[in-house]
Amino acid sequence: MNTATAPAGPGRGPATHDIRNQIVVAATEHFSHYGYEKTTVSDLAKAIGFSKAYVYKFFESKQAIGEAICSNCLAQLEQEIGQALEGVEQPAERMRKLFKASTEAHQRLLSQDRKLYEIAHSAAAEHWPSVLAYEDRLRALLQQLLLQGRDSGDFERKTPLDETTDAIYLVLRPYLNPLLLPHSLDHNDQAPTLLCSLVLRSLSP
Repeated sequence: MNTATAPAGPGRGPATHDIRNQIVVAATEHFSHYGYEKTTVSDLAKAIGFSKAYVYKFFESKQAIGEAICSNCLAQLEQEIGQALEGVEQPAERMRKLFKASTEAHQRLLSQDRKLYEIAHSAAAEHWPSVLAYEDRLRALLQQLLLQGRDSGDFERKTPLDETTDAIYLVLRPYLNPLLLPHSLDHNDQAPTLLCSLVLRSLSP
């Protein structure tokens, strides 16, 4: 990795943002080679060419760096899911797309980079804010989809909306949560279709 030269202080505005990004990019590369758990802030600082004290001016801990990496990764997953839903109007088909895109995106995270997956595992196990916020946004997306289906008459309206949202999220959770996903891979090819069909039958008015 190229050695970076640190300026005298963190500064403000764009310079601070650029240096934070530089640390995150370098940390992502370092974690992908050596793993999250085995890497210390001292290791990262040495790899980047900064002092440990200088890194701490931008991130208060290794977890804070991991949070930034995790947020970037989750934003990418969220973007993939959003793109899969673009232009799909019919509620049942949107539900199918949501199941398929979300499970495939999370499986790809596990299979492409097992070292970086350690960060996702730690984030889920320790309930990092980035993960909790991501789960809330997925629930909100699911709830919005349910409301569209109720408004169009495609989905039943008797069950409380929050209860329906939570129940469907729990159906998806084994294929999204980093702690559970490795145990669900054997069924990942057919699970989105089978589970979504079951969910849609339960939503029938």
